[in-house]
Amino acid sequence: MKKVLEDSNSYFKRVPQLLQIILNCSLIILATILSILLIKELWQFIIILWQDNAKSSADFLQNILVFFIYFEFITMIVKYFKEDYHFPLRYFIYIGITAMLRLIIIEHHNPWATLAYALVILALIIGYFIINITPLERPKRDSIFTNRKIK
Repeated sequence: MKKVLEDSNSYFKRVPQLLQIILNCSLIILATILSILLIKELWQFIIILWQDNAKSSADFLQNILVFFIYFEFITMIVKYFKEDYHFPLRYFIYIGITAMLRLIIIEHHNPWATLAYALVILALIIGYFIINITPLERPKRDSIFTNRKIK
């Protein structure tokens, strides 16, 4: 009976490792796709720069914000791997602020919606400020891939 419990315990210890490997592979694939889209946005910049009409300026600004959203997601994935499989919350806030700025630029016809978007940005900035004044230390835990404690 003890042998069966040890075998099942060993099996259940491998499940998180397997899931972590699947997650890491998925994030690498996502980072590759986002990098391709980032290059595509750079190509769109070049095309828009050679056009001379009023619409191209708005398109250019919209593409810049989309570029930064892709850039922030890629940066967040890089940080995930550098910080022992942890997504820093501040990157989600950066992405949220950039996405809301994009909405304000694109959907600025309704003043109430623009005000609501601005209030969301204010809430995100307040959240960012709160995160920055709190201690940065995370609770220590065992790493899935090693037997050492994370510092």
